[in-house]
Amino acid sequence: MQLLPSSLKHHHSSSYRLAKNLFLILSSVFIVYLLVSMFVIFTSKGLLIHSPEPELTGHLTSLDHVVFAIISSENSWLKCTDYAKLWWRPQQMKGCVFLESIPPPDSLDLHNDTDSLLPPICISADTSRFPYSNQRGLQSALRAAHAVSEIMAMDRSDVRWFVFGDEDTVFFPDNLVKTLSKYDHRIWYYVGSGSENFEQNREFGFGMAFGGAGFAISSSLARVLAKKIDSCLERYPRLYGGDARVYSCIMELGIGMTHEPGFHQFDVRGDAFGLLAAHPVSPVVSIHNLKWIDPIFPNKTTAESLEHLFKAARVDPERLLQQTICYDRWFSWTISVSWGYAVQVFPGHLFLPDATRVQETFKHWKKGNHLADSYVLNTRYLHPDPCGRSTVFFFDQVHSDEDGIRSTYRKLSKDNCSYDPASPRHLEEIRVYSRKLRRSVRQLMAPRRQCCDILPSSNNKVIDVAVRGCKEEELIYMHM
Repeated sequence: MQLLPSSLKHHHSSSYRLAKNLFLILSSVFIVYLLVSMFVIFTSKGLLIHSPEPELTGHLTSLDHVVFAIISSENSWLKCTDYAKLWWRPQQMKGCVFLESIPPPDSLDLHNDTDSLLPPICISADTSRFPYSNQRGLQSALRAAHAVSEIMAMDRSDVRWFVFGDEDTVFFPDNLVKTLSKYDHRIWYYVGSGSENFEQNREFGFGMAFGGAGFAISSSLARVLAKKIDSCLERYPRLYGGDARVYSCIMELGIGMTHEPGFHQFDVRGDAFGLLAAHPVSPVVSIHNLKWIDPIFPNKTTAESLEHLFKAARVDPERLLQQTICYDRWFSWTISVSWGYAVQVFPGHLFLPDATRVQETFKHWKKGNHLADSYVLNTRYLHPDPCGRSTVFFFDQVHSDEDGIRSTYRKLSKDNCSYDPASPRHLEEIRVYSRKLRRSVRQLMAPRRQCCDILPSSNNKVIDVAVRGCKEEELIYMHM
């Protein structure tokens, strides 16, 4: 074999290294180009999984980014205007209430004017051309579904979310906006909640966002849905309500409901205390079916009760109804604070999972059905003996200043129960101290229940409770 001269060997080795380095550089450039191209393609098609909205847009969703579509009729709307005046903010909110016809001239406060405290009125389009064959429902349900395309037809270039509800849906706007800020409106989202009643979900769909509780549709999904809704109305004449038609059409687009427990359908009757006093650890967004439940505060009408609740909601909306549990070691009491609504003192220690279960203070939505008494909630039966139940103190007043927030809760009814000095029934007032709850969007993605402490008191008829954030590894537990 002939050997190469050393100079040629060196030249050959240098050329090989140069070619190898050039190949590596070109390969790296190609890989980077390929990755960048895939990123652009996937992003443009909406296929990339996005991080939470604030990191993308630089600012959170506000009321300016939300449009409301309230579905009603002339007669129903006249009965529910007191509810709407509580939560509607004329200078901040966009949207309208859809009616089938213009109200009579003598109902001037319902007409659009600059001083009105109500949403503007929109007259629904004629939907008589669409088939409707459900014998239990009304054809007006078609208007509710068709409102998706009607509200989209308005100039809404800066809108991120479209929110739909009934005339008796009471929204808590700050909490609604905070909840929607968890999601990127550029992705298709259908946000809401089902019914508390098992039979209602079984009949209409466990994946349907109930219209009474209200639901939100991201602007990107609404644009597509508005184009398809007419064809869906043609295909689903047998369905009962407008929310079922919207749900079916969204399903055809391949999207499921994103569940948010702050939307409340309230398919119950009677005393809803158990539901309100054991609210999930998430902001309360809406309450519905107020005409079927008792006034939520004793000795008040429904309208007066809501106005009273909004006194607390205006001071600290995110903390409203948030349940905090703490334990009194001296008397072995369990104290449950449902901020802005009620405080319960149980005569004995309850494990936290028991203290947070919903007490069945309410009645069934329907009678004569074996599933009527089934709920999709973690409930517990109300003690048959009133003297064996918790002592309840209802929200009385709230005061806020630079030092924090003080809310007071008073016992509003007397009982004939006999009790010893260690019983909570001798108490007359609970004072709760806190600071405004401001959870970040990231914290709301995995919310944590807050903790509380029972403060020393020289008055044996009053208890002072301080609500605070839990320490890093703190447990909320029953002291043995």
